[in-house]
Amino acid sequence: MESARRRLHDRVEAEAYVASVCFKHGPPRLTGVELEWIVHYADDPRRPIDAARLTAALGPYAPRTLNKESPQLPLPAGSPLTLEPGGQVEISALPQSSLTELFGAVTTDLGFLGELLAGAGFVLGDAATDQHRPPKRLLETPRYAAMEQVFEPIGPHGLTMMCATAGLQVCLDVGEPEHLPARWAAVSALGPVLVAAFANSPTLDGRATGWASARMRAVLGTDPPRSAPSRIVADPATDWARRVLDTPVLCVRGDGDHPGDRWVTPDGMSFADWLTGDRYRPPTTDDLDYHITTMFPPVRPHGYLEVRYLDAQCGDGWVTPVALLAALLSSPRTVDAVLDACLPVGDRWLPAARDGLADRALATAAGAMLDLGARALPGMGLGHDLTEAIVADLDRLPQRSTS
Repeated sequence: MESARRRLHDRVEAEAYVASVCFKHGPPRLTGVELEWIVHYADDPRRPIDAARLTAALGPYAPRTLNKESPQLPLPAGSPLTLEPGGQVEISALPQSSLTELFGAVTTDLGFLGELLAGAGFVLGDAATDQHRPPKRLLETPRYAAMEQVFEPIGPHGLTMMCATAGLQVCLDVGEPEHLPARWAAVSALGPVLVAAFANSPTLDGRATGWASARMRAVLGTDPPRSAPSRIVADPATDWARRVLDTPVLCVRGDGDHPGDRWVTPDGMSFADWLTGDRYRPPTTDDLDYHITTMFPPVRPHGYLEVRYLDAQCGDGWVTPVALLAALLSSPRTVDAVLDACLPVGDRWLPAARDGLADRALATAAGAMLDLGARALPGMGLGHDLTEAIVADLDRLPQRSTS
């Protein structure tokens, strides 16, 4: 515990720490997923969620942010269950060495979660934004109160992102040091292409937004220093460490984590400023770890590469983008092909969110990615039937974008 709270003395020490904890090198072996869903009442999706009823529905699996007395049991296949600020449920599947094991675990836990919710009259949404209700915070925690306080003056996107969106996150190993620059560039450049291909949030609070992915629009507009895409550079670890130190501190935590507690939200103080200033107690590695959790770029290094740019999908539609992304990063050869096709459109985040595959440049790159993925998928060990089903789903993507 003492090492986790080691005091940081200067920027050089802090940047070295960030690079070491955010980029853990090694052969790519594991894949994980984190799946979020909007929760609705089955009989009236416009009705706000009642916290007590949701707590009762989740029982011993409820996270302590919802019920501080909960034992917070993992779901049957081992996935922890958490809640986002607006009451969105999230399954964080344990990383697995094969996609077959990962998909099996998620399917088990998702089915169990669906039964828990159905027993109390709830259903999981089928889009990445709340199509029926305005954003409103359900969870009363110091962290989420601080986030709302910081984001609200910037505009409406922060509260929307927190309370009315649901994402599909894919967690991939960083890889060996010599392959990191290419893997970082590939997973980053793929972002606009896959945002466009799997956009699933055109509606918010009962209104068409004019955006294919209103979720990604909200994320990008939340707080650009912490939510904008990172640069595609040859030394991502150094670049990320500098960005983390230059980003304003969202909150200086107090001693408590109860709903009535308030944490300090410093105005414009970066973590580097905290290191050299005297307004607050000296920061520790624990504070820096927490600061990193308040960064929300589309790709976040977190010891592994946390891909955060995909919209939540309808039903079991999450399987296809997870399998595709894993296949596209499965070998240096496919990574090189991804770079050839996607680097020219790697900065088209806003067109991707607004227009989806109606953007011609993104549609061209997506076509190349779908072909490359279809060729790589048979080597992913998923079995003939599932592989064929995923390839068929990929073939339908261009048609889906124009329907």
